[in-house]
Amino acid sequence: MAKRVAVIDIGSNSVRMVVYEKTSRYAFHLLHEEKSKVRISQNAYKYAGALQELPMQRTFDALSEFLQIAKSFKTTKLLCVATSALRDAPNKKDFLQKVKEKLKLNIKIISGEKEAYFGAIACANLLPAQQNALSIDIGGGSTEFSQIHENSVTNTISLNLGTVRLKELFFDNDDIEGAIKYIDTALEQIPQGDISTLIGIGGTFRAISSAIMKIEDYKLNKLHAYEYSAEILSTYITALLGSKTDEALYALEIKKNRFDVIHPGTLILQRVLNRLNIDKIITSGVGVREGVYLSDLLRNAKHKFPHNFNTSVKYLLDSHLSDGSFSIMLNTLSKKLFDLTHEYFQVDNIYRYELAIAAKIYPTGSSVHFYSQNKHTYYLVQNALEYGFTHESNTLIATLCKYATKKLPAESHLQKYATLLPQPYTTNVLSYLLSLSIALLSHRPRNIDFELSFKDGILEIHSAEALYLAKSATEALACSKDTFEVKFLNSKI
Repeated sequence: MAKRVAVIDIGSNSVRMVVYEKTSRYAFHLLHEEKSKVRISQNAYKYAGALQELPMQRTFDALSEFLQIAKSFKTTKLLCVATSALRDAPNKKDFLQKVKEKLKLNIKIISGEKEAYFGAIACANLLPAQQNALSIDIGGGSTEFSQIHENSVTNTISLNLGTVRLKELFFDNDDIEGAIKYIDTALEQIPQGDISTLIGIGGTFRAISSAIMKIEDYKLNKLHAYEYSAEILSTYITALLGSKTDEALYALEIKKNRFDVIHPGTLILQRVLNRLNIDKIITSGVGVREGVYLSDLLRNAKHKFPHNFNTSVKYLLDSHLSDGSFSIMLNTLSKKLFDLTHEYFQVDNIYRYELAIAAKIYPTGSSVHFYSQNKHTYYLVQNALEYGFTHESNTLIATLCKYATKKLPAESHLQKYATLLPQPYTTNVLSYLLSLSIALLSHRPRNIDFELSFKDGILEIHSAEALYLAKSATEALACSKDTFEVKFLNSKI
C-alpha cells in the first residue's frame, strides 16, 4: 500500500479530507485534516433530492483545493467517496462528470450499507473492544447503524434520517410532531436486541459529547473514546431540545456553526435512546474516512488488525524509538516484576497490561529531548496514544511514564485525575515497578543479565555482574510499601 494516502469524504453537510502516512505495515498516523462545510445537499430535499447549483459549486471549489493540499503532501493514492446527498441526487451524473473532467478526480458513491460498514470498522479497530455495541452515524442526509462485537461488524443499516434532510422537510416548517413520527417509523428497522452500548460517530454526536465534556469539567482534552452514561446524555438531550434561542444553545456549549442542524440531529438521537435500552455512551473520533483507509490498509487481513496489535503503540515506536532492544527488555522486565510481586502488593492483575505498555514506550520521549524525556513521553502518550485505549488506560500509562525514575506520583496529579486513575496506592505501586525496571537496566545490557526471585517481601537480584549502577539507582527509589526490600546477590562489590 502507498506510504501516504489521502481520503476525501463528501457528505451531505461537509466535505472532509484526511492524509495518512504509514510508518510500518499496519501502523500509521494522521498528517493533515481539512474540512469545509459546503452543505452540498442544501435545498435538495425540497426538490426531490436534486442538487442545486450553488452548493455544487462550493463543493467543486473545495475539492479543487483539497487536491492541491494532497499534492503538497506528495500522496501517492487518493480515495474519494460520496454518501447520501449524491446517492439520492437525480442529477448526480452532471456533478460527477464535471469533477472528473476538470479535476481528474473519480468519486465513488457508496451505498448506505457500505457507509455504515466503513464507520463501524473504524470503531471496531480504533476504539477499545466492546461487547454488543451499536454504532450510530448521524449525517446530513442519512443515519447509519451497525452492530459491533469486539472487532466484528454485522447488521449494517442505513436510514433516510439526516440533520439537513429533517431540517428542510420538517423543522423549517415547524412540524416537530411530523419529524418524530417520521423518525420513529424509520427506526422500526433497528433490532431491539441485547445492546447496551451506543457508539456515536459524526459531527452531531461529537458536538454533543464535546459540550457534555465541558459541562462535566472533564479532565482530559480527548474526545475519541470519551465515555459517559446514557442518563447523562438523556438529560442533556432534554435540555438541548428545549433550548430555542442562540443564547440557550451557547449556554449548553453548542458552537454557532451547529445551531441550524443540532436540533434535528439531537431528535434522532433521542428517539434512538427511547427505542433501545442503552447504558453506556462512547464517542468515536473516527468514522467513514478512517474506515475507507482501513479497508485499504487491512484489505488482506479481513479488515482487522492482527491479534494483540495496537497501531498507535507501533506508530510511537516506529517514529520515536532509537533503541528497540532496550524497549523490549524494559517491557519484559516490568511484566516479570509484576508477576512476581502483584499478589504481595495486592494489585489487580488487570493493570499488568498498562504497566507493560508504559515500559515499552517510556523511552520514546528521549527522541524529543533527553533531559526532559518524561515530560515528552507523557505528552506523546496523552496525545498520540490515540487508538484502542480507554481514557483510564491512557491516563494511567501517561502517569507512569511521567513519574518513572522519579519520586512517586505527586498528590496533586493523583487528585486531578482521581476519576480516571486507580486508587493512589495502586498507581504508586505500578509507578515504582516501572522505575525499578528502569533502574535495574541502568547498565544497558545487551540482554537481561540477571535473574529475579521473590519471597516474603524480598526481591533478590541474582547476577554474576556487579550491577553497581543498578544498585545505586534502586536505592534512590521511593517504594510505596515500607516492608518491600531489594537485595543484590553474588555482586562483585
